[in-house]
Amino acid sequence: MQSMETKRKVTQIAIHIILIIFSFIMLVPFAWMALTAFKSTTEATQVNPFVIFPSQWLTDSFKKVWNNMSFLLLYKNTLLLIFWRVVCAVLTATMAGYGFSRLEFKGRDMMFNLILFQMMIPSQIFLIPQYVMVSNMKMTNTIFALVFPGIVTAFGTFLLKQAYMGLPKDLEEAARMDGCNIFQTFLLIMAPLARSSMVALAIFTAVFAYKDLMWPLVVNTSATKMPLSAALATMQGQYSSNYPDLMAASLIACVPMIVLYLIFQKQFIEGIATSGGKL
Repeated sequence: MQSMETKRKVTQIAIHIILIIFSFIMLVPFAWMALTAFKSTTEATQVNPFVIFPSQWLTDSFKKVWNNMSFLLLYKNTLLLIFWRVVCAVLTATMAGYGFSRLEFKGRDMMFNLILFQMMIPSQIFLIPQYVMVSNMKMTNTIFALVFPGIVTAFGTFLLKQAYMGLPKDLEEAARMDGCNIFQTFLLIMAPLARSSMVALAIFTAVFAYKDLMWPLVVNTSATKMPLSAALATMQGQYSSNYPDLMAASLIACVPMIVLYLIFQKQFIEGIATSGGKL
């Protein structure tokens, strides 16, 4: 009995050591970005693996990028992009997921199979059709153009469908006996019970919208309508890049997501744990 207890403790210690090691490995890119932002251009580009910390902590890069780039406008565009994509994705996926899981209508299975098929296709294939649609609507260089691909989500529809299928049908039958129609049953009974899956979808949508790069570069060429990811991409030159400036801008760009995570940390953890997904 004692040997089994000792073996269990050794196993737990080994697991914790492995997790700590991999946590440090995952933090290396972020630490490198933060340290490079305080270096000079010469020090940041020299090939010396033993020079980790800057010899002199400089803040010139932060002042330069803050003065040259309209970060307040970029923050605004990014937050609007995240907000409207989350609202649209959660709203449409919640209704579509309920319809596919609980309602009987002709062609339901075929339509849901098309949604699953869309999930298996690379998103780059839809780039040109989506751009043509936005261009024909005369909506390029707008916030709507940034939000357009995220109005509906195949992944969200699948996620919410599975959430509704996990709920007992007795709830709907009881609501129907109490005189609720389909809309009341969905809004008052079923949707609140799928809240954890909605939170998970909101988290995934927010993260994917924040790091979306290709679509904002294609649909918005105006500097006043770019989100943070697209604005940072324009800083990288064709032949050379000022890495301290680029890393300083990247560090400043991380602030919104860090603040959001600190505010909604509990919801982040609960939503991801409930969905069984990972970022």
